[in-house]
Amino acid sequence: MAKVELKKPIVDEIASVLEGSQTAVLVDHRGLTVEEDTELRRILRGAGIQYKVYKNTFVKRAIAGTANEALSQLLEGPSALAVSKEDATAAARELFAFAKKHAKLEIKGGMVDGSFCDADAIKDVANIPSREVLLGRLFGSMQSPIANFARVIKQIAEPTAAEEAAPAEA
Repeated sequence: MAKVELKKPIVDEIASVLEGSQTAVLVDHRGLTVEEDTELRRILRGAGIQYKVYKNTFVKRAIAGTANEALSQLLEGPSALAVSKEDATAAARELFAFAKKHAKLEIKGGMVDGSFCDADAIKDVANIPSREVLLGRLFGSMQSPIANFARVIKQIAEPTAAEEAAPAEA
C-alpha cells in the first residue's frame, strides 16, 4: 500500500470533523503533563468538543480549498485541534479557562462561524456567555417590563392604608 493511501483516511477524518463545525481552535499543548492533558480531554469531552492531535501536514491537506483554509497559517509546531459543532463559544471558553490554570497550554487561534480569529480574538470569544445563558438573559429582560407592569397594576388595585382608615360615608 502506498504512503498516500495510508494517509488518506486520516485526512478524510480531519475533513469530516471540521465539516459543519461552528468552532475550530488550534492550541500548542507542549509542556502539559499526561495528567493535565487527560484532564483537558475529559473537560472538553464533557462539553461536547472533539479534541485530537494531528500532524500539521494532514490538517493542511484536509483544509486545502475549504472555508477553514486560513487555519494553515497557524500550523507551526505541535498543534492540537478542538472542534465544537454545537456551541460556537464552547471550545474557546473551555480552552481559555484551562489555559488560565495551566500556562503551558497556548491558544494559537482558530475559526469561529467561518471567520478566522487570532489568539486574542479567541480569548474574546471565550468571554461570550453560552447560548443558554444568553437566552436566559434575553427572556429575563423580556419578562422584566411585564412583571413591573403587573406590580404597578396590583398596587393601584390595592387600597392604601389611608383609604382603609377613612370611614366610608353612606
